[in-house]
Formats: sequence, structure tokens, C-alpha cells
Amino acid sequence: MKRTGPWAVVAVVVVAIAVTLAGWWGDRQRNSDGLPEGGDIALNSTVGEFSLSQLDEDQLAVVFFGYTWCPDVCPVSLGVLNHVRQQLNEKQRQRIVPLMVSVDPERDTLERLTEYLAFFGDGFIGATGSEAELKDIAERYQVVWRKVDTPDSAADYTIDHSALLYVVNREGEILRRVLHSSTPEPLLTALEEQLGI
Repeated sequence: MKRTGPWAVVAVVVVAIAVTLAGWWGDRQRNSDGLPEGGDIALNSTVGEFSLSQLDEDQLAVVFFGYTWCPDVCPVSLGVLNHVRQQLNEKQRQRIVPLMVSVDPERDTLERLTEYLAFFGDGFIGATGSEAELKDIAERYQVVWRKVDTPDSAADYTIDHSALLYVVNREGEILRRVLHSSTPEPLLTALEEQLGI
């Protein structure tokens, strides 16, 4: 019988440790419902220093990660969010805080976010931060994006990014993730469930 060398044993042990750590890290990044860890979003915003902890007990934030130069996904998602809010009565609407976190701090100033979000209705909050702040939030919410250079366009670059809407409470607990849709039904259904309508 061929004997296993010491380096083969070490390799097996290293792989086992790596697999264990990967599983532990994945579990740590999710809550008991299999959703991302979430947590507070505290950033400079169009309404001053913003934190999810500022929400009232009965309020929920609908969080979207995007950028103002986005040609399609962002305006569609924000338009759907506005449409859904209009289908709620005034009391229900007051319980929903729409928050867009820009992943393009290089171009998305608070002034630009204010101007951009005004197209989608009242009450939208825009927020952004440093690369380090955004990276921390992205890891906790499992958001991904990457910059794509487009030298032949006026915008210089675009950003490929996740297109999910997150329904979150004041503790930063992710209650629902809603896939991108051009129709309001998925988000409306999620909000109705969380608002108890």
C-alpha cells in the first residue's frame, strides 16, 4: 500500500479548515431566515446625517443601491417604488421610507441626488459615503457592483450593480429582498405583508 506523505495530510487539513471557515463566514453574513446580515446604514444624506435607527418603531425603509447615471435599472426601480407608494393610503405611506444608496460617490453629490430623486416623488432620501463606508454596507447586505469604463460615452463609465430592493426595519434587519421588476406587484405584495394590510 502506498503511504501518504506528510504534505498531503497538511493539504487535507488546510482544505478542511478553509471549508469550515467559509461555512462559518457565510452563516455569519446571514440572519436566521437566510437573508444577509444587514445592519445599520448610517451615511451622509440629502436630509443630513441619516441612520436607520432614526426611523420610527412602525416605519420600514425600502433600500435600493444604485447611481444617478444609471440608464435603466435604477429609474425603473425607483419609478416602481414611487408607484407602489401611491397605491398605499396616507397612513401606510408615512410608514415607508424610500432610501437610495449611491454606489457612485465620485459623481453622485448630495445635490445631484436631491435633484435626481425629486423626479420620483416626495420623501425619497439619497445617501452615499466613502468607499470604505460603502464597502462595509455592501458586505453586510451582499450588494455587488463594479465600475465599467466606457471611454466612447459622455459618462466615461457605468456601474454594473445588484438590482434588489431591501425592506428593512430600524434595527437594520432585512425583512424581505425583492427582485428587480418593472411591475409593482412584487414590491407591493412584500410591503402589504410587512405592513399587515
